[in-house]
Amino acid sequence: MYEQIAANKRKTVFLIFVFVLLLAGVGVAFNYLLKGGWAGLIIVAIIVIVASTVSYFNSDKAALAISHAVPADPVEYARYHNLVEGLCIASGLPKPRLYIVNDPAPNAFSTGRNPKHAAVAVTTGLLEKMNRVELEGVLAHELSHIRNYDILVMTLTVTMVGIIALLSDFFLRFLWFDNRDNDQNNPLGLLFMVFGFVLLIFAPIIAYIMQFAVSRRREYLADASGAQLTRYPPGLISALEKLRDDQAVVHYATKATAQMWIEQPLETDDKKAGSKFNKLFDTHPPLEDRIKRLQEM
Repeated sequence: MYEQIAANKRKTVFLIFVFVLLLAGVGVAFNYLLKGGWAGLIIVAIIVIVASTVSYFNSDKAALAISHAVPADPVEYARYHNLVEGLCIASGLPKPRLYIVNDPAPNAFSTGRNPKHAAVAVTTGLLEKMNRVELEGVLAHELSHIRNYDILVMTLTVTMVGIIALLSDFFLRFLWFDNRDNDQNNPLGLLFMVFGFVLLIFAPIIAYIMQFAVSRRREYLADASGAQLTRYPPGLISALEKLRDDQAVVHYATKATAQMWIEQPLETDDKKAGSKFNKLFDTHPPLEDRIKRLQEM
């Protein structure tokens, strides 16, 4: 357990380093193109520092906003609050902020940068379709992600994937307008155009690599940790079986946030007929495998 937490922290440092390096590289390139000189480099440095800091401290807010999550009223969702409070007492975790996503598909996710600044969100479909024991199993799984520091890597990935997509789009738009205003052949402009197209082509691949940095093994570990926390594996097993049998997809889920949810929230081969090749890019291990491992505990 402690080795996994340490590995997660190291991976977080690596992702932040790559993120800063990417922003710095793009900023320096634009500064060179616009001939900003030393003043431009100072501005680039400030932008990189601010962007990195904002990303670290506000990635959870971005994930919640993208998912259309709203605070869970303690009175209306008393069972939800009570279960989380009980599990937090048993695990020694501080109670995270609780949110609701108005969506009929049963699913849940956790987010934040550490256990003291964490949040858990569940869909209305999950609350409606899970009994108390099953819901407790799902919430224990999400609290395990918080305790294992999985949430920081998963949440940062959301912001980074989004920024990569924005950079690729901005690069191409900038170059398109620059070429319209400049009829002369500009080797540097051509170089930037090639770089822009390369970034556009490889942005989805970079996004998938970042998502796979959040290893599928973390889902297995969170399942096992959650079952140990409740001391009743059949609860989580039953919940996963319901998730397996339900064909609904989360309306507000995106490729950037897919790895955060307890179960693949987007259409896959299990929910839509298609090529088996697509399973290679699933952000979660098959539910059947997860159920089998829990049954062996």
